[in-house]
Amino acid sequence: MILLDDRDIISLFNQRNERAIHETHKKYSSYLLTIAKNILKSREDSQECLNDTYLAAWNTIPPQLPQRFACYLAKITRDISIDCLRKRSANKRLISEYAVSLSELEDAVPSRESTDATLDSKELAAAIGAYLKSISEDMCNVFIWRYYYCDSVKSIADYTGWSVSKVTSMLYRAREGLKKHLESEDIYI
Repeated sequence: MILLDDRDIISLFNQRNERAIHETHKKYSSYLLTIAKNILKSREDSQECLNDTYLAAWNTIPPQLPQRFACYLAKITRDISIDCLRKRSANKRLISEYAVSLSELEDAVPSRESTDATLDSKELAAAIGAYLKSISEDMCNVFIWRYYYCDSVKSIADYTGWSVSKVTSMLYRAREGLKKHLESEDIYI
């Protein structure tokens, strides 16, 4: 199976050629399904989010011209999956890797309700980004896998070949480091 280069797929989107969806699915479906399933824990809901991702890409390219197509699609999938989870769990508490990973971050990152009104979400994102640039690549990757892609600690351990306890320890140190970094930027919980 020959996969098109991302630039070629984006070109198909720009031409409004429906083959763009097919090529995107061929190249990225398993990656995007993994992100959705990590959040939703439901193959059916994840598949629906994947279809919504393709539609969102179709509706946003053009005018958007993503530089990193995989990241662009991942963000769309993640946002759609989180919205789906919120709707699905509006009347009940649903445990998922998304909920668990957010609860782990509660002590490190201020909640929207507790942040000062002057703190802009862009400022918080910039502070977190600066922190991630300051830590080792391994710790940064583990942090992103856990708290952005909502991977389980076990799947991170399986992927890296490290023990679950090592990954857990790295995540703990990363959260503690983030908390100290945010405090040094005068961002308090």
